[in-house]
Amino acid sequence: MENEYIIEMLNITKEFPGIKANDNITLQLKKGEIHALLGENGAGKSTLMSILFGLYQPTSGIIKKNGQEVHINTPNDANDLNIGMVHQHFKLVECFSVLDNIILGVEPTKGLFLEKKNARAKVMELSEKYGLMVDPDALISDITVGMQQRTEILKMLYRDNEVLIFDEPTAVLTPQEIDELMKIMKNLAKEGKSILFITHKLNEIMEVADRCTILRKGKYIGTVNISETSKEELSRMMVGRNVSFSVNKKPSKPGDTVLKVEHMTVPSKVHGNNAVKDVSFNVRKGEIIGLAGLDGSGRTEVLENLFGIATRKSGMIRLDGKQVLNRNARESIKNGFALLTEERRATGIFGILDIRENTVISNLKNYRSKAFPLMLDDKKMRQDTQWSIDAMHTKTPTQETKIRSLSGGNQQKVILGRWLLTKPEVLLLDEPTRGIDVGAKYEIYQLIIDLANEGKVVIMVSSEMPELLGVCDRILVMSGGRLAGGVDARNTTQEEIMTLAAKYV
Repeated sequence: MENEYIIEMLNITKEFPGIKANDNITLQLKKGEIHALLGENGAGKSTLMSILFGLYQPTSGIIKKNGQEVHINTPNDANDLNIGMVHQHFKLVECFSVLDNIILGVEPTKGLFLEKKNARAKVMELSEKYGLMVDPDALISDITVGMQQRTEILKMLYRDNEVLIFDEPTAVLTPQEIDELMKIMKNLAKEGKSILFITHKLNEIMEVADRCTILRKGKYIGTVNISETSKEELSRMMVGRNVSFSVNKKPSKPGDTVLKVEHMTVPSKVHGNNAVKDVSFNVRKGEIIGLAGLDGSGRTEVLENLFGIATRKSGMIRLDGKQVLNRNARESIKNGFALLTEERRATGIFGILDIRENTVISNLKNYRSKAFPLMLDDKKMRQDTQWSIDAMHTKTPTQETKIRSLSGGNQQKVILGRWLLTKPEVLLLDEPTRGIDVGAKYEIYQLIIDLANEGKVVIMVSSEMPELLGVCDRILVMSGGRLAGGVDARNTTQEEIMTLAAKYV
């Protein structure tokens, strides 16, 4: 009898110094199924998949492929077993074309020369078969994130991979790109591919997965059939308690206008036109403003300009009636602004530093010892770091752990805690819950609401419409770099917002 499972990971344990990332975990992938891997940040999901792909070796346990034990010591071993992986942060060479990236490492040759004609034909055939159309001659640096992800998928298919691993595949995609990816994954499974995907998004699991394995604190909790479960049950298994899916937000009573943005124009980093075009808006004390819009609409550039890391072509910023220039990050922090960036790995974390250093780095002047001004108050830094860890529910062995060793979601929690410690008057949040598990997500929502209730100004960009509708008081909609309109979050719909988002496209 043919083995039901294409992949079996049996009793897998993986230990690192000071932490047991995987503790006796078993996962079984059926042929042709979409199998979700769910767990809080730091639950061990990415570690388990990295073992399957040969990036780590298990401390104990075995892996079987089609019923036969295998040893996967490197990614090359994984590829030889027809196992591929799309990492959360893509492994593409930006100055290469799509085709060159796909064939990199398995370049077809004719004598001493590259022979791309057949490779191109195979890529185009795969693109059409699986609905992955992308220009093979386009440079990676010139295509969207969604197209880059398609390139990564084509890399796997070009190598004839039959087991496809997706690590947080929708974390950096727009809603439209997410819908397209869901269709692609279903199509891949229909064609006989077996898919493992890591996600925090319960809606995605309910939509596309056949089964789901849940991990908690490195341990195996269970595997369920999606047709026989619910979002509530999945979240309960994930965090070990009931999780509220409602935001405890009472109707706000904003005060006087605190922040004024007048005629902001910001040049594009890539093209000769402007990313933000003559945008003006006001924000009142204690108000949470959402910035909605399609990818490339100028949302991020507005936040970056407010924080002084994007060049302002024209316009003025006033805080409490006084003009603030915010010419750089240091000046912005001094003026009471804080920015949580979208790209935490590139612009948020200091990878070589530990968690405590990453937590206090934006607020060092407040840690100078009174007795010895040239020295820092280590006790106070430890206390504040612990407050941040506890408030954010950050999963880490110690404060001295290097931040680069944490999961992406836990890195995000450290950065958010860092900015809260600066006690900002204006908190700018760019995709604040990207990569955050469902339990922590609603805790962060409550923190944002509490800050607004204290009179702080919050402006947040989010691609998740329910997030904007649930947390914000008003939503400003960007379209083609312009402000297309503003709506009351309590009295609008997703359809109205999307109509505004397409106004100047």
